[in-house]
Amino acid sequence: MVRTWIADIEPLYEKECFERYYRALPEFRRKKADALQNLQMKAQSVGVWSLWEKIRREYKLSEDCAFNFSHSGSYVMCAVELTGRRVRVGCDMEKIGPLKMKVAGRFFCREEYEMILGKDTEEERSELFYRYWVLKESFMKATGKGMALPVNSFCIRLGEPPVLVRQPEEFPEDYHYTEYKSEGLPYKMAVCSTATDIDAKLHMELIL
Repeated sequence: MVRTWIADIEPLYEKECFERYYRALPEFRRKKADALQNLQMKAQSVGVWSLWEKIRREYKLSEDCAFNFSHSGSYVMCAVELTGRRVRVGCDMEKIGPLKMKVAGRFFCREEYEMILGKDTEEERSELFYRYWVLKESFMKATGKGMALPVNSFCIRLGEPPVLVRQPEEFPEDYHYTEYKSEGLPYKMAVCSTATDIDAKLHMELIL
C-alpha cells in the first residue's frame, strides 16, 4: 500500500518552532537546510524530513523503503510504500499559480498542450497546466531520473485515473496514478507508482 501525507509548515516560520524541529534533524539534513536561501525553503526542508521521520516511526519502516517527497508553498508531501515491497514511487504537489503556456508548448507532448489550449478561460487553463505538471513530475520522480528525463518523452491522458499512453522504453513497467485534493487548498497533488494499491485518501499531519 502506498499512502500519502501532507503537512502545513507555517508553524515553522516561527523561530522557536523551527529551532525545535531543526535540532531533531540528523546532521546531513541540518546542513541541507542551512544551505537554502530563505525561510520558506528552510521550513520546507525541515518540515518534509520531520514528516517522513514521524511516518517512519509510526509504521516502523526501514530507511530503505520506497518513499518520495515534494513541497510547494506552505505545504510538504510524503508518499510511502508501507509493506516493504520494492516498487517505484514518485509524488508531486504544486501551488496553482500563473499560467505557463510557453512552458507547456515547449515541454509537454502535443496532446497535453492542446488539451490545455482548448479550455475556455485562463483559470481553467491554469488549473489544467498544474494538474499535468504534478502528473508529469510524479512519474519523472518515480523513475528515479527526475528532471533528467525529458518532459515530452512520455504522454499522459487524463481520466479517472489518468494513464500513460506513451512512455520511455527504458521504463516499460505499468505505472499507476492517484490524484488528491483538499478543500480550500489551491494545490494540485499526485502520486505515481508501479504499485497498484495507492491509497485514495490524503492524510494530514500537524506540525506544532
